[in-house]
Amino acid sequence: MLVTIPLMIIPLILYNVVMLGPGSGIGGLENHILEISMLSGATWILNVGDLFILIALVLLFIEILKATRTGAFSVVDHLLSTFVFIAFLLEFLLVQGAATQVFFILMAIAFIDVIAGFSVSIRSAGRDVSIGL
Repeated sequence: MLVTIPLMIIPLILYNVVMLGPGSGIGGLENHILEISMLSGATWILNVGDLFILIALVLLFIEILKATRTGAFSVVDHLLSTFVFIAFLLEFLLVQGAATQVFFILMAIAFIDVIAGFSVSIRSAGRDVSIGL
C-alpha cells in the first residue's frame, strides 16, 4: 500500500512545516542552506525554497516511473495524486502564506505529475492490450 502514496505530498508537508514552524513565514523559504564560492567569483546560494523545488523534481521523476506500471494500484495512485494537486490548488488560493513563487512552482509540478501519470498509464495500458484473432 506504500507504493500508492503520492510522493508529491512530501513537498506539500515540508512547505507547511516551514510556514507554520518556529521562525516561520515566507522568510523561512529564503534561509540559506548552502553557499559556495564559484571559480568565477560569484557565490552560489541554495535556499530552503530552492531545495523544495529540487526535491519535488526528483519526486516527479519517481512518480513518472511509477506511472509506467499498470494494475489496480496505479488507478488509486493517480486518484491520490489528483487529490494532492487539489490540496495544492486550494491552499494556493485560500492560504496567504502559500501565495509564493515557490509554492506555485510546487503546485505546477504536482499538476504535471497528475497529467503525466494519466498520460503514461494510458499509453502503457494501450500497449498491454493484445487482440487475438
